[in-house]
Amino acid sequence: MAEQQPKVSLAAGTHTRSRGRQPGQVRYKSALKNCIYEVVKARPGWTEVKGDGDWDFYWCEVGWLRDNFDRSYFEEHVKICHFRNHYELTRKNLMVRNLKRHKKQLERTMGKGAALTEMDFWPTTYELPAEYHMFVEEFKRCPGSTWIMKPISKSQGKGIFLFRRLKDIENWKKADYKDDRPERQEPETYIVSRYIENPYLISGKKFDLRVYVLVTSYVPLKAWLYRSGFARFSNARFRMDVIEDSYVHLTNVAIQKTAPDYDPEKGCKWGLQELRNYFSARHGEEKSRALYRDIDRVLIKSLESVQKVIINDKHCFELYGFDIMIDNNLKPWLIEVNASPSLTASSPSDHELKMGLLTDMLDIIDMEGKLGGNESRVGGFDLMWNEGPVHSQEIGLKEKVPSYPTNTFLGCHNDRETQRREQQRAITMEKVAARSKKGTLS
Repeated sequence: MAEQQPKVSLAAGTHTRSRGRQPGQVRYKSALKNCIYEVVKARPGWTEVKGDGDWDFYWCEVGWLRDNFDRSYFEEHVKICHFRNHYELTRKNLMVRNLKRHKKQLERTMGKGAALTEMDFWPTTYELPAEYHMFVEEFKRCPGSTWIMKPISKSQGKGIFLFRRLKDIENWKKADYKDDRPERQEPETYIVSRYIENPYLISGKKFDLRVYVLVTSYVPLKAWLYRSGFARFSNARFRMDVIEDSYVHLTNVAIQKTAPDYDPEKGCKWGLQELRNYFSARHGEEKSRALYRDIDRVLIKSLESVQKVIINDKHCFELYGFDIMIDNNLKPWLIEVNASPSLTASSPSDHELKMGLLTDMLDIIDMEGKLGGNESRVGGFDLMWNEGPVHSQEIGLKEKVPSYPTNTFLGCHNDRETQRREQQRAITMEKVAARSKKGTLS
């Protein structure tokens, strides 16, 4: 009989067993030194592990996950910040593929009309060079339209450009791609999408929304929506006669902060609470609620589109950054989903937002085992989906009716500190009651 080999501990990153964990103590590693590092470092009972020491929680980079996940073993308590194939939703071309596939599935079960109503939230998109000829047909059907090209593997606005002429993208022709000359280098994969030419403008400037969604399970699907977030504005007023100007058309902070007249004190962000108040004041409460119901639908249908392809693992979770644009008809459009949304603060208010976001996220992950498991709200997070819509039971909010038939309050008052105190008080009282009952029985 062959000698049994010791299990590989992912927590250790080596061929040794994870051992020595004390109750209430959490050993962590973080590949990043921004807000997530500040949060875990300040968390009571959490101790940093350096080198190859055993760990319980790892905020890793996606490259480390790719190289180590498949050949490693998770101990029962270990948590890691990505699902194995997170890229099914966060890589631009795969996101669109999965959305299109899910739409076809809904067409078979609901009919084309109903499926179109549910899944009409992303622009017409093709993958180049693979779908070059399909794109050309669509391009010719819509003369004069503006299109936007994005490399699938880059972020922060790198490599993005707008165009109106086919000759601007001749490198992605299918014929060229199939050229088998040895010296021929394959063109980088891009997606090309119909550009949204009628964005909603505030003070003449374009913006998009960064919305945070925490998924703790795909089977069953369990997703939390954070109340706060921000709108990222362009630094220049919107115009369609200068499609080559990135300061006009791209809202990425990495691009906008390089603008000559960028003011780092003011930045280019609004909080989502400010934005929701603006929409309510400008368009009325009914239209504002309808917009946020549509945003909820974008989030939920996007997650459902990858539910059957994501490799679920009880040790994994994912904090997504959804980028959503709103047009002048108050229609939301999904632009992309980020598996590694920036956790570096660009201002004091941004730092406060991200510290609260990550603190509440760790409360949900609950490495300390404090929660009961039936919570519908933790800090600034509301449980919006748990095998189906979660209905709100909250009272006393300015926004008493949730945005959707789900427990969502995006852009509403975020009294996270009060909620955390009340939750901790309830947990303490439950423990006291349990000890009292145990003493009575004994």
